[in-house]
Amino acid sequence: MNTQDVPHESGTPDRRAIERVVADVERTQRAKDAEGFLALFHPDALWTTAHGKVLLGLDAIAEFTRAVLPAAVWDGDVTYEVAHVRFLRPDVAAVKVRQVYHSAEGDTEGAPLYVMTRQEDGRWLLHACQNTEVRTG
Repeated sequence: MNTQDVPHESGTPDRRAIERVVADVERTQRAKDAEGFLALFHPDALWTTAHGKVLLGLDAIAEFTRAVLPAAVWDGDVTYEVAHVRFLRPDVAAVKVRQVYHSAEGDTEGAPLYVMTRQEDGRWLLHACQNTEVRTG
């Protein structure tokens, strides 16, 4: 076992807090709640969309999110599952997520990587994120 993982095994407060952030990403995406989604980001965040659009800073992420999320159309549900957490430091974690859009036409999948940072108040925020579309075939 990697010693970096020992203090942050499954079920620890930090791991549960990270899982709650990922659950909030799911909840806000399903609700098309742009403001709730944006509250999950660090002010200096970096976000790369599944289609490669790079957004630097919360202002750019907010502009994109407010334009795209409320108008997003899908005919099913989306689920987010924490697949792996690696603590790079006690206050920095790399979080691999399995994202699945369930629809009548079939499921499509994304494989986001979230680098999250723990703030002085204990909150974990999205800091550097890459959302990658999984292609089959």
